[in-house]
Amino acid sequence: MSLFVSRTLLATSKKILQIRTMATSGYLIDDPKYSFLRDLGLERVNAGVYNGSWTGSGPVVKSVDPASGQIIAEVKMGTVDEAKGCIETADRVYKEWSKLPAPFRGEIVRQIGDELRKFREPLGKLVSLEMGKIQGEGIGEVQEFIDICDYAVGLSRMFAGQVIPSERSQHVILEKWRPLGCIGIISAFNFPCAVYGWNTAIALAVGNSVLWKGAPTTSLVSVATAKIVADVFKRNNLPPVATLCQGGADVGDAMVKDSRVKLLSFTGSSAVGQQVGVEVQKRFGKILLELGGNNALVINDDANFGMALDAAFFGCIGTAGQRCTTTRRLIIHEKLYDEFLAKLKTRYENLSKRVGHPLDEKTLYGPLHNQQAVDNYLRTIEAAKKAGATILTGGKKLDRPGFFVEPTIITDIAHDSPVVKTETFAPIVYVLKAKNLDQAIEWNNEVDQGLSSALFTRDVGAIFQWIGNHGSDCGIVNINTSPSGAEIGGAFGGEKHTGGGRESGSDAWKQYCKRSTITLNYSTEMPLAQGIVFE
Repeated sequence: MSLFVSRTLLATSKKILQIRTMATSGYLIDDPKYSFLRDLGLERVNAGVYNGSWTGSGPVVKSVDPASGQIIAEVKMGTVDEAKGCIETADRVYKEWSKLPAPFRGEIVRQIGDELRKFREPLGKLVSLEMGKIQGEGIGEVQEFIDICDYAVGLSRMFAGQVIPSERSQHVILEKWRPLGCIGIISAFNFPCAVYGWNTAIALAVGNSVLWKGAPTTSLVSVATAKIVADVFKRNNLPPVATLCQGGADVGDAMVKDSRVKLLSFTGSSAVGQQVGVEVQKRFGKILLELGGNNALVINDDANFGMALDAAFFGCIGTAGQRCTTTRRLIIHEKLYDEFLAKLKTRYENLSKRVGHPLDEKTLYGPLHNQQAVDNYLRTIEAAKKAGATILTGGKKLDRPGFFVEPTIITDIAHDSPVVKTETFAPIVYVLKAKNLDQAIEWNNEVDQGLSSALFTRDVGAIFQWIGNHGSDCGIVNINTSPSGAEIGGAFGGEKHTGGGRESGSDAWKQYCKRSTITLNYSTEMPLAQGIVFE
């Protein structure tokens, strides 16, 4: 090959490399392939604070696609002063909002739900793109917000106190639930839209204002969602009842410590949640904590094998192990252990054909959210190896762009090993062999967290043992269904280090209210309690 040809090829290669670099260094929002971002009203640089108008004078954060490492767009974060301004607004407008009839507030929430329906697909795609969950899960998350809006509309005509018999003649005791004021919401990256929805729809319906700080790494979801909600209030000539202040730990700290934030709803790790709870309690504020989960799926010897296998497969690797309800421990009866483990391993190995970008409809398994998650995954694998465990399958970072790791099954490790009892937010499951249901329940309950759990059995006695006073100690106790995920109709939350909070359905609305016990004397006399005569 001549020197001229070599130089020409070298120059051509450099040009191709430059073109590729230019293509990959551009922001995804400028790529027509991601036109749905513009449909949501997003720009290359977005204001991250909404307080009646859009501002943001804090640091600029680049939002990254975890599947490729490319920058999606930027968000100008809020400052502590801007957070305080949002709190001041929320505290002020709450007084106006809470005076409106509850069914009218429900009508506004209905409109929010309808507006979300219009943007369900683009917003769901944004959730997938920025968080990393597959497209079906991203769109499903937006649907959860829509569904809780429907729930809250009904609630606006139904939430009520009660009439209680009085021991005194011509007296009646009434119970009334009233709104608290400003509700602060600090949500996590793994459900960047739905958790805000669970809190907001119900808090608004019962008469509160809300201030939201989403995770900094999913700020575009926060901005896009807040725009949809804000537009509904604007169209109805209402003040900014729902405000937003994206920011870092300093903004969160301001929300935690401000006494005007009457309830602080925090979703995150148990360690940080404990600190948040202490700080809010110092000022006698109310706290709603949704923290970690080290969830177990128990497979009894009489389980429906196929159903249990399906539940375990999704529960362990759905959202790449980044759900708070992800199955982290599989406790299998010794009679089924070998066969179940072999078939689960085969499913894991076949999954390699379905690994890809979350926006690819063929993808079943996407990336972890960021490099920190990858590092935690790798540290946990090494800790398990040092504990003498067997890495049955997985255990490595995938050699491709983005934050992809292999879904991992770990065996031959003690049920009470420190690494097993520590939640790692990654697709790692520890498989344990149990002699009987008594032992399985004991192992299920021995971890600090108490969020979700499931038992697969066909035995009625086993079912009632599982849900009984000395069965699973979790807030969510399932039978013959996956512990991963939950429906909006039931109160969502857990016990122990999970925090004890409850969001969404059932009577979770009561957490966003204060209770008044009212005694009404409609007689013309003044009898005292306990029949006391005081003259």
